[in-house]
Amino acid sequence: MIWLLMSWVFLFVEYAAAGWKGAEDSGVIALTPRIVAFSTFAVFFVGLGVGLLEVFFLDRLFKKYSLGRKVIFKFVFYFLFAHIIIFIFYPLAGAVETGASPLDDRILEKFSRFLVSVNFISTMVQLSFSLVVSLLYAAVSDSLGQNVLINFFTGKYHTPKKEERIFMFLDMRDSTTIAEKLGHVKYFELLGKYYQTMSDAIIKSYGEVYQYIGDEVVISWPIKRGLEKSRCVKCFFYIQNDFLKQAETFKKQFGVFPGFKAGMHMGEVTTGEVGALKTEIVFTGDVLNTTARIQSLCNQYKAELLISKDLYTQLEDYTTFQFHELGSMELKGKQQQVSILGVAHPS
Repeated sequence: MIWLLMSWVFLFVEYAAAGWKGAEDSGVIALTPRIVAFSTFAVFFVGLGVGLLEVFFLDRLFKKYSLGRKVIFKFVFYFLFAHIIIFIFYPLAGAVETGASPLDDRILEKFSRFLVSVNFISTMVQLSFSLVVSLLYAAVSDSLGQNVLINFFTGKYHTPKKEERIFMFLDMRDSTTIAEKLGHVKYFELLGKYYQTMSDAIIKSYGEVYQYIGDEVVISWPIKRGLEKSRCVKCFFYIQNDFLKQAETFKKQFGVFPGFKAGMHMGEVTTGEVGALKTEIVFTGDVLNTTARIQSLCNQYKAELLISKDLYTQLEDYTTFQFHELGSMELKGKQQQVSILGVAHPS
């Protein structure tokens, strides 16, 4: 979408500066409605290609590099990629303009004039600018979280809002013992692998990472999205399944296989932007404290996942899981008791 919007901006600027007619001696293709339509189509799919390369290849390849080096390496790669795109799409655009074959001598001759003209430099500047904007967006989105960045741009939480949300507090088991065994540096590497392994499951269940707190992650869902098909509960078992697939990798790389436990609850929170030197979107409300208390009971009940009855009664899917009522618990710091259920996935 960034590439598409930027292309429209540049096309408008070119139209305002030069009109619809191209200059034959400069190799510029006339800016006709057909060319605009072709350009829109081409740039959209180029942007899609860049996105696919980013998500499935380059982001993982350069994951260990700093933000600055990552952006530079990706920019060099994409800059070379842009040259390939020009060599493919210019002849195609020429064919759209003239109706001739993309390999027609007239089109190739015009292309050769374009490559030595100032318009080629202008085109590369445009592509480079689109690259920088999209790469910076991707980098900032990775740091803040995609939905958080979008909410900042739209100003959704510029003023505090009340909303219903579901929360999952997921915590590593025996983290202190593991940290002592591995040491600080190796434990930090373990955390990176730990959070990376659960990422696909969170995305698959439409969850949003609210916070990473040491070895604990807080995942959140808008109420409707989380309850639909019981995605919020399925998220835990998606994560569990992905960890089982990586068990040998964890043992080989770190000598341990980290387990985890989680608590879930739903309720009303107030959401808004806070901070002076650093602005963040935060949730406040009793639901977060209650969820943390529920999660703290996992060891006591030897459970992997505990949820509140408030959440249980709202779920859409009861057949996929096994629920065990544990009764009403008096949670630390709360006057009212909370009914809790253990959740297991049938083998």
